[in-house]
Amino acid sequence: MKKRKALLVVNPCSGKNKSRLRPEEVVEKMNDTDIDFIVKETTGPGDATQIVKDHGDDCDLVICCGGDGTFNETINGVMRLEKRVPLGYIPMGSTNDLASTMCLPAGVDKATDIIKDGHTNGYDIGLFNNRYFSYVASFGPGSDLSYNTSQKLKNQFGHNAYVIYAVFFQLFHMLSQVKPKHIVFEYDGGVIEDDFFFCAISNSTSVGGVFKYDRDDVKLDDGLFEVLLVRKLRNPLEAVGMFRKIQKRDYDGDTLLYFKTSRARLTFDEPEAWTLDGEYAGEIKDIRFSVLSKAIDIYSPESSMFIGGEPQPAFVREPKAKKKKKADGEVNSESENTKQEKEPETFS
Repeated sequence: MKKRKALLVVNPCSGKNKSRLRPEEVVEKMNDTDIDFIVKETTGPGDATQIVKDHGDDCDLVICCGGDGTFNETINGVMRLEKRVPLGYIPMGSTNDLASTMCLPAGVDKATDIIKDGHTNGYDIGLFNNRYFSYVASFGPGSDLSYNTSQKLKNQFGHNAYVIYAVFFQLFHMLSQVKPKHIVFEYDGGVIEDDFFFCAISNSTSVGGVFKYDRDDVKLDDGLFEVLLVRKLRNPLEAVGMFRKIQKRDYDGDTLLYFKTSRARLTFDEPEAWTLDGEYAGEIKDIRFSVLSKAIDIYSPESSMFIGGEPQPAFVREPKAKKKKKADGEVNSESENTKQEKEPETFS
């Protein structure tokens, strides 16, 4: 029987020092399968994407070992291949929001068992201008937790590093130095125009390990991403109250706006710094976003996080916007075709 070929992409810097993965561990754990491996290690930013583009078309599946950032790069490579290949994920990062949402287990043994089992789920991918992301695009205080937290601190304290940084620095930085940004946000439900501190467009139950959503309200293959917008805050006491609401998942529609959409356009007065899956994405003034429904087949267990079948209709929790305009023409809510060209196109 002809063996399948797998591309194994490993970020050797992910995870705590004591738990860093040796590529041969994965190969050893899967030596009872019909798979031959091409093993490649990343050495810097962008490597995972280029590795997949260079070798992925010759393989039957791709396996990513690393954190959310490495997974993001791997997805950007897979989405540009000529053929659609299934993707396996062995999470080795400090926070692993996406892996937690997908019910992917920690540890090489259990993670490789998921891949060996062979069950896949269709997974929605976000298109942010000309770049793909797997679970969150964000701007504002807190969105830079990952790339502003030192790798040494991540390796020593893991997720606690993000929490420490958020609590002791970002809260006060938000009010003392950061001004809210004026945004025109066009989405499936209309148009919102106001000043906001923070925005996260996500497909996960957790953003940065800090912002949490109800698991029953998030589906990874429904053709929709969740949107959280935070309006400007007047004083530290109001900021503390906002974070308490976030902890209780109380999105009140006033300070915290929460809704879902399949596509959107965001325009700012000036370019603003954005992150994609926790990695810096540059300063951008005009963003076109859309959901590519079930664009990737990912090895994952059967879970209530996936609905299967056709995408659900759009859900909109009407925000109590202080400044809201009627849309001249609503953004089309139809999900993007999952078949993509090698370079993505954005909508007008």
